[in-house]
Amino acid sequence: MSLASLGLTTEQERLYRYLLRKPHANLDAAGVELGMADGRGVAAELRALRLVDEALTVVTPTAAVDLLVRRRVEQTQRQLTELTVVWDVLKELTEEHRSGRHVQMVEHLTDGPTVTRRMYAMLGDDPGEFVHMKERALYRGTEYAAAPFKGFLAAGLRSRTLFSAQALEDPEQKPYARFWHTLGDLHRVTTEPFRHLAVVNRSVAFVQADPADPKAGALQIRQPGAVAMLAEVFEGMWARARDLDDLPLSPVEQRVLHALTSHDTDEAAARSINVSVRKFRAHVADLMARLGASTRFQAALLARDRGWL
Repeated sequence: MSLASLGLTTEQERLYRYLLRKPHANLDAAGVELGMADGRGVAAELRALRLVDEALTVVTPTAAVDLLVRRRVEQTQRQLTELTVVWDVLKELTEEHRSGRHVQMVEHLTDGPTVTRRMYAMLGDDPGEFVHMKERALYRGTEYAAAPFKGFLAAGLRSRTLFSAQALEDPEQKPYARFWHTLGDLHRVTTEPFRHLAVVNRSVAFVQADPADPKAGALQIRQPGAVAMLAEVFEGMWARARDLDDLPLSPVEQRVLHALTSHDTDEAAARSINVSVRKFRAHVADLMARLGASTRFQAALLARDRGWL
């Protein structure tokens, strides 16, 4: 049986087998006996493969096969790596064919609407998975994007959004986040520092082009290694983040809850914490939803059970 499948040439195998049979053979004599014009060259090749040493002592067959198998596996891994590059090129060519424009591995998109259109074009073709890290759940002026995103969720998109816990000082943030959460865009909050990030279908990432300038647009990244790393960063932060209903009360929520239980009217309670009646009632409604309470009295009881009062 030949060792050619493990990468040895015919002459390398013949000399290795000869030295196994005659451990103390002279190399010149071996070359003559085997009819090799360049026996010393073949021996040098076997040394490079670590099948013989300087004294022409051969390794055991078990060790030789192990070395050759390992070398073959390494070669196969390198070939597979080269093939992944081919697949990356195929992705680029496919995207160029679809969009009619040149595709770069890293591309600077200069404004927010362009970034949104690019992401939505990808999700329209394949509503697979979308993960997003941003400072706030709600950005005013982006309502134009809501309807298409609802359509992606209805088509089966798996979406997760992570935003900063500091944003919850704005009373409109949590109801907005909870609304999308119920539609299937799961929301969590984090206290960790982060930069804006979006990853589409684990294949394309978008990061802020200039951390000091939110208006500088974003970098669209298609390089697989970089995208995989950014996706792992998101997964780690998502695992450490907290669900919307698993958060301690914010300072504003604490004041609202105490005002609710300390005053007979909404007007008096709102004045005590220096907010409008409309905002106070919005806070109360949010607290009731978070507690799962149908009445204010029930909300007070449930808050006491949780230790909030």
